[in-house]
Amino acid sequence: MTAIWKRELRSFYYSPIAYVFMGVVLFLFGVYDWNVVMTGSSYYIGQVYGVMFTWCMLFLPALTMKMFSEERKNKTDQALLTAPVSVTAIVWGKFLAAFSVYLFTMLITLIPAFIIGLFSSPTWVHIFGNLLASLLYGAAILAIGVFISSLTESQIVALVGTVGVSILLMLIDSFGSFFDNEVFSTIVSWISFQARYTPFTNGIFNISSVVFFLSVVAVFNFLTARRLESRRWS
Repeated sequence: MTAIWKRELRSFYYSPIAYVFMGVVLFLFGVYDWNVVMTGSSYYIGQVYGVMFTWCMLFLPALTMKMFSEERKNKTDQALLTAPVSVTAIVWGKFLAAFSVYLFTMLITLIPAFIIGLFSSPTWVHIFGNLLASLLYGAAILAIGVFISSLTESQIVALVGTVGVSILLMLIDSFGSFFDNEVFSTIVSWISFQARYTPFTNGIFNISSVVFFLSVVAVFNFLTARRLESRRWS
C-alpha cells in the first residue's frame, strides 16, 4: 500500500492537478481571510472554513477523477491489477494519496489563522472543529470519487458524477421537508452528511459522526476493491 501511495502522490505533483487544486483553494481561503482582517474581528476565522467548505467539496472530485479512469483509458490497469499487491492495497493507496493532498492543503490554511491569532484571540475550538469536519466530510467524498472513477474510463464522467453526488449530499437535508413522511424524513436525517458535519462547526466533538464518515470511507473503498477484483478475474 505504501508503494501505491507514494506512486500516486508523485503523480499528483508531476501533473498540474495538485498545484491547481491547492492554488485555487488557498487563493479563496486567502480572500476570505483578508476579509476577516478587514473586519477587525478574529471571530470570523471559523466562519471562513464554513464558507470554504462548499468550495472544497466541489473541487475535491478533481483529485479522484483520474484515479482509475486514467488507468483504464491508457490500458495500464491490467498491469496494475496483475501486480503482486492486493486490490485493497491499491484502492487504499490511491485514496490516501488524494487525501494527503487535501490534508496538506487544509493544514496550510491554518497559517493565516495562527498569524491572526498572534494579535487577537480567535475561537480555536470552532476553527479546529470546522477543520476536522471538513477533513472527515472530504475523506468521504474522496472515497466516493475513487469508487466512481473505477466505474468509467472517462475522467470527465468521473468528475461530473462525483460533483453531482457531492451537491446531492449537501442538499439532501432539504429533500426531507418536501415530503410529509416521517419514515422518509428519518432516513434522510440518518444518511445526511450535513447533519453529521454541523456539530463540529459548533465546537462539539461528535464521536458518532466520526464513526459515520470513517464507515462511509471504508464502505466505498471496499466497493471499489470489489469492483477491481471483478475486473481482475474477468
